[in-house]
Amino acid sequence: MKKIQLLTALSCIALTVFSQPTQKPPLHGKHWMAITGKPLAATAGSMIFQKGGNAVDAACAMLASTCTMWDVLSWGGETQALIYNPKTKKVTAINAMGVAPTGATVDFFKSKGYEFPPEYGPLAATTPGTPGGLCFMLARYGKLSLKEVLAPAMQLAQGYPIEAQTANSMERGKDRIKQWPYSKAVFLPHLGEKREAPEAGEIFVQSDLYNTLKKMVDAEQEALKKGKTREAAIMAAYDRFYKGDIAKEFVRGCQEQGGLITLQDLANWKPIEEAPMQVNYKGIDVYKLQQWTQGPSMLQALNILENFDLKKMGYNSPEYIHTVYQSMSLAFADRDFYYGDSYKAPEEPMKGLLSKEYAKQRAASVLKDQNDPNIGPGDPYPFEGKTNPYIEILQKRGFQTGANSRNFVPSHDSTIAKIDQAYMERLWAGTTSVEAADEEGWVVSITPSGGWLPACIAGRTGVGMSQRMQSFVLDANLNPFNVVEPGKRPRVTLTPSLALKDGKPFLSFAVQGGDTQDQNLLQFFLNIVEFGMTVQQATEAANINTNQLWLSLGGSKAADRMPRAGQLLLSSKTPEATREALKKMGYKLSFEERTSGPINAIYFDWKHGSFWGGSSNHGEDYGIGW
Repeated sequence: MKKIQLLTALSCIALTVFSQPTQKPPLHGKHWMAITGKPLAATAGSMIFQKGGNAVDAACAMLASTCTMWDVLSWGGETQALIYNPKTKKVTAINAMGVAPTGATVDFFKSKGYEFPPEYGPLAATTPGTPGGLCFMLARYGKLSLKEVLAPAMQLAQGYPIEAQTANSMERGKDRIKQWPYSKAVFLPHLGEKREAPEAGEIFVQSDLYNTLKKMVDAEQEALKKGKTREAAIMAAYDRFYKGDIAKEFVRGCQEQGGLITLQDLANWKPIEEAPMQVNYKGIDVYKLQQWTQGPSMLQALNILENFDLKKMGYNSPEYIHTVYQSMSLAFADRDFYYGDSYKAPEEPMKGLLSKEYAKQRAASVLKDQNDPNIGPGDPYPFEGKTNPYIEILQKRGFQTGANSRNFVPSHDSTIAKIDQAYMERLWAGTTSVEAADEEGWVVSITPSGGWLPACIAGRTGVGMSQRMQSFVLDANLNPFNVVEPGKRPRVTLTPSLALKDGKPFLSFAVQGGDTQDQNLLQFFLNIVEFGMTVQQATEAANINTNQLWLSLGGSKAADRMPRAGQLLLSSKTPEATREALKKMGYKLSFEERTSGPINAIYFDWKHGSFWGGSSNHGEDYGIGW
């Protein structure tokens, strides 16, 4: 009787939450939608739409602008995108992730005393991916010229009023920034004063970056004068960045500061168009990038959750939170051990990992009313007719893959009870997201990142280098698929999302936040599909976060990154009855006012022929529709 009363009370709370007005209004548009991490960057997208560009053009303009505004990323970072093509009616994926440079070996990093590649500086850098990814997407699927699409970013580079968030990040990171001469010259215009970074509202000028972007545009325009096609002209700009004078200055500046990237590394790298991963959840096709991202972990979690009646449990009831937590923990345990660069051996067992049969086995292992602190990787190999070649590693680490339990807990997997601020910053380490759609039917979802503040700028290019090397491991026992080697992509957290229903776009959604990305995106998706929220309600709705995973970013020691079983982040508005029920299940609770994102999303309203845009109330993310 008490359980029924509790569920009824929680259902009433959920209904009250859904009926309340959102803190930000939903966006509505008939012709186009542009949403990203900065208001000025969303404006850049709207400017491109008004010039006659499509969603790919607008997305590229927003990407360029967010990089220029250092929205926790830079031009030297990485870009990953999903694009719905209305002509083929299919989703395609763009892999513009950089690779480890020449000399980036396990022995090299271990000789310097590292347990993981470093978090900051030149040795943290993979080859730049964003310039190539942007040019590739624009050339293949856009309509406008590179000159037109980069115009807003170039104006920003000439000077824009910097916002407090970025300016304060520069000030906080100034001790590290001072180690790098080219970064110091850009980010600390008031050296020797009490505040050495720009003030909020100050005009922030990046002359070197402007010159780099102008060189790319000049290369495009010269190619057009010679009679080259639009696509070939854009790729001429690409070549100038990766093979021309920009490449030479980038490599010189990188190596001068101790980095490893060579001219050959830049010339050899190329963006890849690839097939996305996909599962069907209750009639909705959900798409993610391949296993060089963490994206398939959300697909695995959806497969597991399909075995439970979530709607009956109720939004954020103790039973629902517990079930989602366990499912995410199972998916992340597989992510942490089996995911890696799909273009390098060994081959990841993705067919088994994404099979419905494997998900049923994993779902059956969920304890009904208790957190399982011993969740580990499963064994997907039998589900693709193979024998697991890594059984000995799993046994060495104490995992029994059939029963999802351990014989013992290795020291590097033991639980730490305290949630410290440094750990949470590594968990949430940010990026940005870009969402665009147009009336012709093009849809773009991008989660770019890399080169965040405090960034090391490569020479006089104005381009901040990526820090994504830190997502590799140096110990094959942690993940035999993600061990660093030259030319290899690290397994990253970046994870844009698209969903189709009845063969038509249903949702385009992405979020920043390191290892929390697919946690928040999973719950956002369920908020709409299971609980009927609008897209704006779903972006603001309280989510949970688990720390029962290996961190992908930050920390130089294994102890900094290891799973913290049972740690659960909840909204500060969580009812007391829910808190007590979760404590009895073995969870260690912490609370934040907002736990929703920041998620950016577009919902496609086919009934009315319009777009609904959602942008979380969490940060500076902003959208414009028409």
